[in-house]
Amino acid sequence: MNPDRSTVEAVVQNYFDGLYEGDADKLGAIFDPSADLRWLEKGELQVLSVPDWLDRVRKRPSAKAEGKPREDFIVTIDRSDDQTAFVKVRCQLPPRYFTDYLVAMKLRDGWKIVSKSYRYDLRE
Repeated sequence: MNPDRSTVEAVVQNYFDGLYEGDADKLGAIFDPSADLRWLEKGELQVLSVPDWLDRVRKRPSAKAEGKPREDFIVTIDRSDDQTAFVKVRCQLPPRYFTDYLVAMKLRDGWKIVSKSYRYDLRE
């Protein structure tokens, strides 16, 4: 396996773990501080900075603490070169079931997520 692919996969695994555990520090370590999150809400583009998102993560109960089921996986990793990866993942924080589109780049201090766009379904 390509070592950079396995490194990107390790970043994504930390992303999954951080989401499920509600660990803002773990998430902060893999996101570039200038990154943001983007999604549509009622047809309107919403944008949230990573620091603001991490504050929200710190304030909400984790899926792990609530005993919610965990399912997360990489759908695809698309590499355009040795420094850029587009990663499509699926994960859940019930009742929300997400498809996330992550852009990761190899920066001076290693691979970081520099952008996240997502959509979700609400399920009972």
